[in-house]
Amino acid sequence: MHLSVVGSGYVGTTIAACFADLGHDVVNIDIDQNIVDAINAGEAPIHEDGLPELLKEHAGDDGTGRLRATTDYAALLDTDATFLCLPTPQNDDGSIDLSIMEAGAAQLGATLADKDDWHTVVVKSTVIPGTTEDTITPILETETEQSAGEDFGVGMNPEFLREGTAVHDFLDPDKVVLGADDEHALSDMHDVFDPLIDQTDAPVVETDTRTAEMIKYANNSFLAAKVSLINDIGNICKELGVDAYEVADAIGLDDRIGAQFLRSGLGWGGSCFPKDTAAIRAAARQYDYEPRMLDAATEVNDEQPKRLLSFMDDHVDVTNKRVAVLGLAFKPGTDDVRNSRAIPVIEGLQQRGAEIVAYDPIAAENMREHFPDIQYAESPAAALDGASAALVVTDWEEIALLDEEFDAMATPVVVDGRRAIDRRDGIVYEGLTW
Repeated sequence: MHLSVVGSGYVGTTIAACFADLGHDVVNIDIDQNIVDAINAGEAPIHEDGLPELLKEHAGDDGTGRLRATTDYAALLDTDATFLCLPTPQNDDGSIDLSIMEAGAAQLGATLADKDDWHTVVVKSTVIPGTTEDTITPILETETEQSAGEDFGVGMNPEFLREGTAVHDFLDPDKVVLGADDEHALSDMHDVFDPLIDQTDAPVVETDTRTAEMIKYANNSFLAAKVSLINDIGNICKELGVDAYEVADAIGLDDRIGAQFLRSGLGWGGSCFPKDTAAIRAAARQYDYEPRMLDAATEVNDEQPKRLLSFMDDHVDVTNKRVAVLGLAFKPGTDDVRNSRAIPVIEGLQQRGAEIVAYDPIAAENMREHFPDIQYAESPAAALDGASAALVVTDWEEIALLDEEFDAMATPVVVDGRRAIDRRDGIVYEGLTW
C-alpha cells in the first residue's frame, strides 16, 4: 500500500521505517525541515536501536527507496491511508492537550478535500476514549465536507512501543489492535498490517475506536501500577531487612503475576506512563470517579526519588560537596529524559546545596536543557572522581560494570536506585529496596 505518516517523533519515525520494511511505500510528513532532511539522508532523528539501519536501507527522497519525508501535506494525496502520530502532551491538570492533534487533523482534512478517492485516516497517537469519534472525525468531516464511513474511513491503532526497543516491538508485537467504526476502514487497516501479522502470527484484536483507545490506557496504567506495587513491596522489604529482588524472583514464577516489571527501584518515567496515567485519572474525574488505585500508584512513584535521597542523607551531608548522578535517561537504550527520575533527584540535590556532576552515555545534551548549570562528565570515572556520594539512576551497562572507579571518590557512598552495582568492600553501598 501507499501510506503516509504525519509526525516524525519516536512513534512516527519508527512506524514509517517499519512500514517500509514490510514492503509499503511510505511518506513521512513533518513540519520540521531538519528532521525531514535527516530522514531523507537515512539518518535517525532520535536514538532508537535498529532505526538507523532501517532508514539507511529504505529512506531517501530520490525515489529509490520505499520511504521519503517531506513538509508538504499534499504528499498524502498519493497515499491510501494516513497515520496520525502527533504529540498529545499534558495540561497543567494532567488532562490531555489535543491542540496539536486538532491542528493536524484540520490540515489533513483540508488536504483530503482535494481527493476524490477513498482514504482512511488512522489515529495512532494516544488519546482519551471518544477522541477519535467525537473530536478528530468531526474535524475531518468539516474540513473535507464529506462523511466518515461513506466518503472516507477513520480508524484507531494504538501503539505499544517501548523506547529503546520500539523497532523490535513493532516487528514482533504481542498484539495488534485495530479499532474502526466502519468495515472499509477496518479492511484498509488489515491491508496495512496483514504482512506483519502473517510473518509473526501476532494476535489481532478487532474492536471499535473508543475501545481501542481505552486498551492503550488500560495497558499502560496496569503496567505503571504493577511497577508501583513492587516498589511499595520493595520499600517494605527494605525496612524489614529483606531483599526485594529475591522476593520478586519467587512471585514472578506465579503465572498469574509474571516476572516482567518486577524490578523494584526508582520507578517509572518517560513519555508514556506519567502522561497516560495522568490523562486517564483526569478523564475519570470528569465523570466523578476517583481512580484511587492509579492515584496511589502515582504517589508511590513520586516518592521513590525522595527515598533515594533520604538514604544518601543517612550517610553524608552533601552541602557544598560533589555528588555524582549516574544515568540521566529515563531508561537505558534511549536519550529521552522526559519525566526521568534523574530530574527530581537533581532537584533534590540542588535543594541540599550539592555540587552536581552528571553522566549519561547519550542523554546528557537533552538533560542540559533542563539543568544547564550543573556539570556534565565525559565518563562515569570522571563523575566519580572526588565525589562524596554517587546516585545510580539509570542502569546502563557501562554503569553496572563500574568497580575500581569508586576508589577515586572522596567518600565512597553509593546509593543504587536500579540494583545495577554490586556490593563490595571499600564502598558504603545502599540499595533502594534491597
